[in-house]
Amino acid sequence: METQQLTSSELSQFTGSDNWYRHAIVRKILYTDGIRYLMVKAGAYWLIDEIAFQQFHPRVKREEFQVWMLNVDLEQSTAVLHCEDGNGRVLCSKTIPYTDFPLNEIKIYVSDNVILLPSEN
Repeated sequence: METQQLTSSELSQFTGSDNWYRHAIVRKILYTDGIRYLMVKAGAYWLIDEIAFQQFHPRVKREEFQVWMLNVDLEQSTAVLHCEDGNGRVLCSKTIPYTDFPLNEIKIYVSDNVILLPSEN
């Protein structure tokens, strides 16, 4: 899949959401217009899948509010995805051996089973 250029300022344009989308596999998970845009524009369906699948992790599923950070090494095309509880406590972390994600970092929230951009909160 060919990804398109994406900027943080594009994502910050999303404030609230008119639509809610249900994750295809983890049916209790919903996501917003901003997340949908991110998935399509950056080819980041895999990122939302990772977040949705991690909702079964014992430490993650107990938290109603989660902060997900993807830190990308653009030169090496690798990344680390980790989840915090909103108070800086890491709940889980995963190394991504290859990614073509276009930003060096992104923050995503999960609040009451809804995946959203920080500007949509």
